[in-house]
Amino acid sequence: MLEKIINADGGDYIGKSIPCERGHDYEFMAYREKTILTVLGQVKVNRAYYYDRGCRRGFCPKDTAFDIEGTSFSPGVRRIMGRVGAYRPFGLGHEDIKELAGINVTAKEIERVSHKLGEEAEGFQKEQANEALSDKIVPITSVPTMYICIDGTGVPMVKAETVHRAGKGEDGGAKTREVKLGCVFTQSTVDKEGNPVRDEGSTSYVGAIETAEEFSHRIYAEAVRRGLRRAAKVCVIGDGALWIWNIVDEQFHGAIQIVDLYHARQHYWNVARACFSNDKKGLNQWTEKRREELDNGNVEDVIRAIRRLSPFTEDEKETCEKGISYFEKNKDRMRYDKFRRQGFFVGSGVLEAGCRTVVGQRLKQSGMHWTVKGANSIIALRCCFLSNRWEDFWEYRAYA
Repeated sequence: MLEKIINADGGDYIGKSIPCERGHDYEFMAYREKTILTVLGQVKVNRAYYYDRGCRRGFCPKDTAFDIEGTSFSPGVRRIMGRVGAYRPFGLGHEDIKELAGINVTAKEIERVSHKLGEEAEGFQKEQANEALSDKIVPITSVPTMYICIDGTGVPMVKAETVHRAGKGEDGGAKTREVKLGCVFTQSTVDKEGNPVRDEGSTSYVGAIETAEEFSHRIYAEAVRRGLRRAAKVCVIGDGALWIWNIVDEQFHGAIQIVDLYHARQHYWNVARACFSNDKKGLNQWTEKRREELDNGNVEDVIRAIRRLSPFTEDEKETCEKGISYFEKNKDRMRYDKFRRQGFFVGSGVLEAGCRTVVGQRLKQSGMHWTVKGANSIIALRCCFLSNRWEDFWEYRAYA
C-alpha cells in the first residue's frame, strides 16, 4: 500500500527539461526505480531521471521531495539510526534497531548516517545562532538570571589527530583532544531555604573540539539565542582555567564570575594530599577548616593556611605554590557567602553532569578512539537531543 501511494504520482515527471542553476538544462532521460528501506519495510520508488550534459550530472526531483537523495534509507529509518548512533556504540546499535524495530541495518550504515545527521545538526545550530545574532529571533520573555557554564573534557583520539601535540602520555605526547562544552540555563526562583532552583527544561548544551576563540563565538551565540540580551543578571561559572575567563571578558563583559565551588575545593585538597600524605587525621582536620573558610568566602584565610605549611620536597613546594596562585587569581570569584546571599548557584553541577552525559557516556567508552570530525558530529547530535531540539532539527531539515 505504501509503495502504491509513493508511486501514485507516476514518477514525478515535471516536463522534458528543467533549468540548471548554471544556465544549462536537465533533460528527461527515463524512469528509474530505487529501493528504499522504510520503517515498514522495503519499497520501490519510481522516479523520473534527468541529466545535465553541461554539468555531467543526473538529478531526480522525487529524491529531493522525498528526502532520499544519496541514500537508500527513508527519513524515518535515518531518524532511528541517528538516535541510536548518538546513544549507543555503532556495533551494538544495529542489534537494538533489529530487536526494537525489526529493521536490518549494519553498524557501518548507522555510523555513516549518524555522522551525516550530526553534520546537519551542527549546520542547524549554527543557522539558528546566526539568526539570533542578527536579531531575527527575539526572545519574548525576559530572563531573571541566566547561567553560562563552561568546561573542558578530554576525548580519546586516533593517533593521526594527536601528532606533535604535547600531553600526559608516557612519551610526553597527547592521546586525547579537549572538547569544550558549554551549557546555558535560567533561574527564576529560590526554594524555602533560599537555595536557587533551576528552571525546568531550561538547559541547553553546545560543544565541539575546537579552539577557545571558535568556542567563544559558539557559547555567546547560544546565550544570545536563549535571551542573553534580555537577562536581568548573568552569571558565568567555570573551573578557574584562564581560557574560560578570557572568553568571559571578551563575550560576557560585566557578568558575575564564579569559580565552581567543587573545583575550588579540589585545589586545597591537592595541597593537603601532598603535605599530609602520612597524617590522615591531620589531613581531615586541615581540609575541614579550609572547607569552612571557603564556604564563607574567606579565601585569604585559605591562602594564609597554605603559606603556613612546611613542605619538605620540591613536589610539595610546587603543589603549594600552585594552590596559592590559583586562589590568589580567583579570590574575587570565590566569595561564596555573598553569592549565596544573592540566591546564585555556586557550583556547575549541571555542566559536570553534561560532561558525563553529552561526552563521557558516548565518546569515552572503553576502546573508543575518534577523529575530530567524527567526534564533533556525535557531539552535535547529542547536544541537539539533550537540549530538547531534536524535533526542531527535523522540522528544519524538512524546509531547508
